[in-house]
Amino acid sequence: MFKLFYVIFRNLFRAPYMIPKMRFFADHPEKYSKETRYSLVQHVINLMKKSGGIYTIAEGVENLPKDSGYIMYPNHQGKYDVLGIMTTHREPCSFVMDKNKSHTVLVREFVDLVQAKRLEKDNPRQGIKIIMQVAKEVAKGSKYILFPEGGYENNNRNVVADFKAGSFKIALKSKVPIVPIALIDSYKVFNAIHFGKVTTYVCYLKPIYYNEYKDLKTNQIAEMVKNRIEEKIIEMSSKKVGLKVM
Repeated sequence: MFKLFYVIFRNLFRAPYMIPKMRFFADHPEKYSKETRYSLVQHVINLMKKSGGIYTIAEGVENLPKDSGYIMYPNHQGKYDVLGIMTTHREPCSFVMDKNKSHTVLVREFVDLVQAKRLEKDNPRQGIKIIMQVAKEVAKGSKYILFPEGGYENNNRNVVADFKAGSFKIALKSKVPIVPIALIDSYKVFNAIHFGKVTTYVCYLKPIYYNEYKDLKTNQIAEMVKNRIEEKIIEMSSKKVGLKVM
């Protein structure tokens, strides 16, 4: 949490200009394209990274499908996770998050700029509606981030919790590729006491296409994706070299 307050402090002088600009862009999607709004999001993330001594290294960007929408399923480590993915993901993408955590200053602007979905965790009917909306959008070519763990523990030291099987209903509904993502050391940014520079890793694993998972139950898909992410984290723990800095 220390670095979060540090980054906020270092960027206070930008807030009177940047937050209203983000709000204006978000409120007028008819004037500002998805690409323009996403570019603004990446710009703000880069300002935060630069002022906070945060470095994000990407591997496997070439694995991202080029001819369809897809759903990215990362492990969840903290507040920086979506930012780390977006700073390495060139094309516009969006995400699903807990509605109760989506209305604070700056978070609200990020959510609205990429038209993310706010999930009411205690409202199953609304959850089904979100599944249908995201499935429809990704089937038409959109890219979404969805965290199958549902939540995270502070300072989790790269430990992956069990994945919720229901998270994969969207993939089965839309029939799009699943892209597992291994996030490494992301928790160190805003969810641990960490001083000085910090480097995180975003590893895009090979996509799992519909033909590979169509006959599996959601709990089997969840276990498969989790296993691949855990294997990558173990591999990366022994070699954090040869990756591209974003």
